[in-house]
Amino acid sequence: MLAKKMLRDIRRHKTQFISIFLMAFLGVFVFAGVGGESVGLEVNVNNFYDETNLADGWIYSNYINDTFLDQVDDLDSTTQMERQLVIDSVADFDNDPDITLHFVENNTISKFYLIDGEKLDVNDSNGVWLDKSFADAKGLKVGDNISFEFGSYTIEKEIKGIGYSPEYVYHASTSSVIPDFNKIGFAYMSYKAFPQSNVPYNVLNVKFDGASENYGDSLSDHMDGHYNSFIPRSEHTSVSQFSEEMDQHKMMGDIFPVVFILIAMLILLTTMTRIIAHQRAQIGILKASGFKNSSIILHYISYGFWLVLIGSILGLILGPMTLPQLFYPSMSATYKLPSWNPSWSMNFVYVAALMVLMSLVVSYYSVKSISDEKPADTIRPKAPKISSTGFVERFGFWKRLSFNVRWNYRDAKRNKFRALMTIIGVIGCSALLVCAFGMYDGMNDLKEWEYNQINHYDSKLVIEENATTSQVDDVVKEVNGDKLMESAIEIESGNVKKSGSLTVLNDTDLVTPTDYDRNRVDINDNEVSISQKMADMLDVNVGDTVKWHIMGSDKWVNTKIDKIHADPISQGLIMSADKLEDLDLNYTPTSVVTAEHVNKSYDGVKAANSMKDMTSSWDELTESMWLLIYILIFFASLLAIVVLYNLGLLSFTEIEREIATLKVLGFKTGALRKLLLTQNLWFTAIGFILGLPAGYLILDIMWKSSGDSFYILPSISITNFILTAVITFALSILVNLMFSRKIKKLDMVESLKSGE
Repeated sequence: MLAKKMLRDIRRHKTQFISIFLMAFLGVFVFAGVGGESVGLEVNVNNFYDETNLADGWIYSNYINDTFLDQVDDLDSTTQMERQLVIDSVADFDNDPDITLHFVENNTISKFYLIDGEKLDVNDSNGVWLDKSFADAKGLKVGDNISFEFGSYTIEKEIKGIGYSPEYVYHASTSSVIPDFNKIGFAYMSYKAFPQSNVPYNVLNVKFDGASENYGDSLSDHMDGHYNSFIPRSEHTSVSQFSEEMDQHKMMGDIFPVVFILIAMLILLTTMTRIIAHQRAQIGILKASGFKNSSIILHYISYGFWLVLIGSILGLILGPMTLPQLFYPSMSATYKLPSWNPSWSMNFVYVAALMVLMSLVVSYYSVKSISDEKPADTIRPKAPKISSTGFVERFGFWKRLSFNVRWNYRDAKRNKFRALMTIIGVIGCSALLVCAFGMYDGMNDLKEWEYNQINHYDSKLVIEENATTSQVDDVVKEVNGDKLMESAIEIESGNVKKSGSLTVLNDTDLVTPTDYDRNRVDINDNEVSISQKMADMLDVNVGDTVKWHIMGSDKWVNTKIDKIHADPISQGLIMSADKLEDLDLNYTPTSVVTAEHVNKSYDGVKAANSMKDMTSSWDELTESMWLLIYILIFFASLLAIVVLYNLGLLSFTEIEREIATLKVLGFKTGALRKLLLTQNLWFTAIGFILGLPAGYLILDIMWKSSGDSFYILPSISITNFILTAVITFALSILVNLMFSRKIKKLDMVESLKSGE
């Protein structure tokens, strides 16, 4: 009998219960969906790293001989090591693609992952194992021959296998923001394939026990600087880039569902409180008929329990099945893994179980007080709330206020809980909208800042490594350009060590460093500027000294910080060519920038990229991020619609008797509509104002999870403010208009006698 009653009640109040179901479903759906994607990324890449035995670190030295190996092996924490010769080459194709060659001794660390062909054989001097992405771009297959040029050598090998490498999940490109696999790739070969018998190994892959920081310190003390650099796994370009991508997705998947879940509980609480208040007489009759308090409590807590349980289960099933498939196509274009599969985590079940448990607690809280009453007291209508004269009402201006204002103020004071719940609901909606639109603005702002306000060139010509000075000068003269040097560096301050970039400007106006307010920062020839985010990570300021070196060089230099600039995607140091040479470091231009559009080739130039090409590459790199932002905007808007409609319905139902009384007293429908609209706008305005700082806080957390490379401070633009305000207030007004029709159809006799 009670089960039938529950179904009748749910059908009678279907709008509120559908809202509860949707909020529970959406909360778990987004959490499990985005979580399934991010957990899937983590599981897939970790399985790939484990299967290929990815190195814990890489030691770079000009020549790694047996003595060097013995010294590294003497470290107690070293468990495994393997040396390689890693060099850049050019494949024999029309566009001269850059191929990084790995000559390996045994292929036991950072192993080549075979997709097609035969297993890598370290005794095969005639074979090459090629990057699958490059092979696909060039239409190469197992059995084809390919030639490579490096230094004074040209070697031709037969493709014995095609696959992936754990060191190239993300393949950094010097010629574009995202990898263009028609121009770049990698290849593995036996050390016996090298043209000389004496292989000049330059990279040592190591596996070790303990923290990478401790190993790096031990290596530095033991080797006494007899190596160029040590890169731990976490700072490897491929590993760190993919890790930052996972962190961004995970953070977004963690924060947004929390708001959905809390609002689901809010709606459940208000709905159950209202239903139980309206069913006092029924509860009293049930008690008088012999039903125990425990049976009545169990009956009412089952309302939310079943809806939340069903919504949570559906979210657990559909989330990981659908949302990850939206992200993986765009991510697989940039990152290369053997498999892209969503994964489950028990955290999804824990969150769903927590939501179901919270629904039980909320429903129990709603019914507990009335279940303790005696049957005779429960059958009687609950005494109306008495509104005493408050502090505000004692002031003289109170009587000069309109009836509309005074009625709404007293109604809100009598129904503090309903008012508080409505405001909290609007805060949640506004905060999510502010955050979603803030992320949209931030991504657009980042692109505008980097590619329009810092960089003013039209074309960037990447210089070949073996280009002569005269070739570079001829190119500069031909395109009326300026030379630029960019290099990866390692910066250290105290116990903190970070990887970054070095930019050497050669008195050019085509690249203008700025501060966060986009004001130009002039860096004199004898000054060094550090990016704001790098300064924050190293905890340094103007006047402090940092220690750094160029990757691949063992020469460390100490530099005083003269200025601080801000850059959205490049964190490190900026200085002039004169300053670099004063530090006894070689100035080696890596590119030429020009305001002219260059579409022809020059001697000594590896690639020419236009600003349009770079912005297109940036858009492709951030495609998955944009998709996530669009999904969040959609769900934030959907949440606003559901919450405002549901809370508006609850508010109208609670004051239905008062509206009927005012209608009997002669108030017209228009006046009553205005009465409801005023209160709605009050609560919406308060919730919107409080939602702005809440959204700003969520946005700040989001941007801080974007990794070490990006520097974006949260901001709420005028457009963001207006859009959020328009959506929130428009929905509030729309809800009010919907309930205005209910005023016309209101049965005054039934409403006024409902309390008898």
